[in-house]
Parts: sequence; structure tokens; C-alpha cells
Amino acid sequence: GIRLVVEGQIPEGPILIAMKHQSFYEAINAPGFFGRPAVFAKAELTRIPVWGRVGQRYGLIAVRRDQGASALRKMLAAAKAFSAEGRPLVIFPEGTRVPFGQRRELQAGFAGPYKLLGLPVVPVAANSGPLYHRWLKRPGTVIYRIGETIPPGLAREEIEARVQDAMNALNGPAA
Repeated sequence: GIRLVVEGQIPEGPILIAMKHQSFYEAINAPGFFGRPAVFAKAELTRIPVWGRVGQRYGLIAVRRDQGASALRKMLAAAKAFSAEGRPLVIFPEGTRVPFGQRRELQAGFAGPYKLLGLPVVPVAANSGPLYHRWLKRPGTVIYRIGETIPPGLAREEIEARVQDAMNALNGPAA
């Protein structure tokens, strides 16, 4: 009973998609919606029996938040390889699911890949939180609002502010 409405269009080619994360809906929907993206995800997900191995083969880019520079280098090498194949990269810059209507500061793990990958960013707002919970799903409309493509090379403060504003464009009343 959940219908998806998309406002805007994802551009072709290597891009970094910065998406609002309110529920499992985005994680489940991303592979089909974004055309076989490589997805940045917490490394703990790769340890889930069967699912973790499947996720890694598909293109999960493990984010090891507590392992410093060597983990960042491995993560960026994987992201560059997927991008070189023409696959879009999806990142949830807030680092975790954020309840509908709330803003959370972007994690430091967004600015580094943005700067070092040199890819344009496409922010995507989503309002799935009120409809798609871990155990409870309600019928209704989830909206993905695809923001204006942001060029590479901006200062950290500017890219974070633009992505933050665009990702939260649907934080009003539920559809």
C-alpha cells in the first residue's frame, strides 16, 4: 500500500547521491531505484550471515567509523572502483536513520568522500518515516525529491549546508 512519487530526475554518469534516511524503505528501495548503485553502509551490516556477503558482492562500501585513515583509504578505493564502472554511489550523510521532521548534522564521513572523490552530488529528500517502520507499515505516498546537482570542489561548509537543506526539503507534514 505504499506508492512512490519521484520529483525530479537522477542524472546519468558517476555521481554521489546524498540521501535522507528515515526508514528501511530507502535501503530496500535504493538498488532498484538508482540503477545498481554502490551504497555506503556501516560495516556491521557486512557481518550479517548471508546478507552481508551478498551485500558486499553487490557493492556495499563498508564504513568503519572507528578505524581511522586506513579504513578511509579502503572505503575510497572501493568507491572509486565502483564509480569507474559508471555506478552511482549512494551515501546517507547523517550516518543513521533520522526520525521524520528532524534534522541532524551531517557526519564527517560525508565531506571526506565528497572532496576526495571529486564527484557532483545529487541530494535526495525522502519522507518515508511516517509510513515505513521496522514492524509497522502504513499505506500512503513516499516522495523522493531529487535536488539540483551540486558541483564538486565546494568548501565543506557550503556543500554541507546545501546538502542538508535539500535533504530536508520534505520534512513538513506527511503525505
